[in-house]
Amino acid sequence: MVSFIETYKQRTPGSAALYERAARVMPGGVCHNPRFYPPYPVYLSRAEGSRIWDVDGNEYIDLWMGHYSHILGHNPELLRTVIAETAAQGTHWGIVHEHQIAYAEDLCRVIPSVERVRFGVSGTEATMYAVRLARAYTGRKAILKVRGGWHGSGSELVKAVHSPMDIPESAGILPEVMEYTKTISFNDTEGTVAAIRQCGSDLAAVIIEAVGQNFVPPHPNYLETVQAETRKAGAVFILDEVITGGRLGPQGGQGLYGLSPDLTTMGKVLGGGMALGMVGGRKEIMDLADPTRGLPKGRGVIMGGGTFSAMPPAMRAGKAIFNYLEEHAADLYPSLQAKGERVRTGVEEAFREVGISVRCFGVGSLYSVTFPKSEDADIYDIETIETRSDVRRRDHEFRLRMLNHGVYTMWGGGAISDAHSEEDLDRIIAAARAVAREMAAEQ
Repeated sequence: MVSFIETYKQRTPGSAALYERAARVMPGGVCHNPRFYPPYPVYLSRAEGSRIWDVDGNEYIDLWMGHYSHILGHNPELLRTVIAETAAQGTHWGIVHEHQIAYAEDLCRVIPSVERVRFGVSGTEATMYAVRLARAYTGRKAILKVRGGWHGSGSELVKAVHSPMDIPESAGILPEVMEYTKTISFNDTEGTVAAIRQCGSDLAAVIIEAVGQNFVPPHPNYLETVQAETRKAGAVFILDEVITGGRLGPQGGQGLYGLSPDLTTMGKVLGGGMALGMVGGRKEIMDLADPTRGLPKGRGVIMGGGTFSAMPPAMRAGKAIFNYLEEHAADLYPSLQAKGERVRTGVEEAFREVGISVRCFGVGSLYSVTFPKSEDADIYDIETIETRSDVRRRDHEFRLRMLNHGVYTMWGGGAISDAHSEEDLDRIIAAARAVAREMAAEQ
C-alpha cells in the first residue's frame, strides 16, 4: 500500500524541485514559518475564487485563503478593478492622500469604539503600537496576554504562544523585554480576573483576541468580564481583531459579543487582499501619537507605520471590500455562518462514522479540527488543544491526506469565503470522509 506521504510526493514533483531550490537561499525554504510543512509545501501557480492551483496542475479548494484575508475569495473582480485603476496613478507615494482619509472615516463610522485610526502594513505593527500606546497612556508597565495567543512577531508579545509555554518562543529576545509580559488562560474567567487584580496598579493593558487561537469560541461572558475587570484596574482593554475584524461582521468580534475596547487592532480582511494593518480606538489614547499636540520628547508616542503604510492600492482595495461587506452584511454573514456550521458538523460526522474522535471549533466562517487524545478531554483554548489532542496528526497526516483529496487546510480547517459554493462544501466534507476512512483503516 502506498503511504499518504508517497501519494503526496507522486502528485507534487514540481513543488519538490522548487522547495529544493528554496532551501538553498531561504532558511527552511520559506519566509513565514507556518507556510512550511513536511516533507515540503505545495507551490502555487494561480488562485481564483475558492480554488488554488499548484505548479504540478493540481487543483485544491482553498481554506487558508491568504491567511484568512480573502473573505470574498481569491482575486474578486471588485479587487482587480480597484487595484488596476489605482496602479495607473502610481502604487506608492509616501505622501498623504484622500484615499486614507476616506477609509479612516468609514472605519470610525462603522465601528463605534474606533474614534481615531493609524494605518500600517501588518497586524504585527498594529499590536506592537497598541501596547506602546497603552503603556504611554497609563504610565504603567505590565501587559497581560493569553497563553497561546498570537499577536504577531513583535518581541514583547511573542511569549507563551505554543506548548510548553514556559520555554521562550524565540532566541534573540532579551529576558528583560519579556519581564513585564504576563499571561492568562483563554476562557479561564476566575484565573483571568485573579491575574488582572494581582497586577494591580502596574497593569497597563490586557490584549486578547475576540476568538481564541484555532478558533475556540469564548465562553459566555468571558470577554465581557475581561473588559470590565480591565476597566476597573484602570488599564487599557485591547481587542486584537486582526483575524476577526470584518470576518465576523463589519464591526468584527466586538460587534458580535457586544464589546467596546479602548484599542482595536485589525489586519487581514481590512486590506481587501493587500498589505494593511490598523490600530484604532479612543481619541485620548490615539492622540498621544498626534504630532501637532506639541508633547515634550518622551511623552508622545512614535507610530511610524512603515515606509509602505497607507499605500493608495491598499487603501482603495481595503475600502472597497469593507464597503461591500457593510452593504451586503444582512445576507453575507448569515450565509458564511451557515457554511461554516455545515462544514464543522460534516467533518465531525465523517470521523464519528468510523469511530475516530474529532472536534471542530469555530465561529462564523472560521473553523479548525482537533483530534482529542481522549473522548472526554476538556479543551477550551490553544494550550489544551496542544496538550490534550494529537496536534501532529492534524498538522501532518490530516493535512497531507486532505491535500491528496484536493483540499488545502491550515490547523485542520481554515476560513470559508463567499466564493465557496455548496458544491465546494460537499467536496470538503467528502474529502474529510475519505480521509477518515483511510485513517481508520490504518489504525
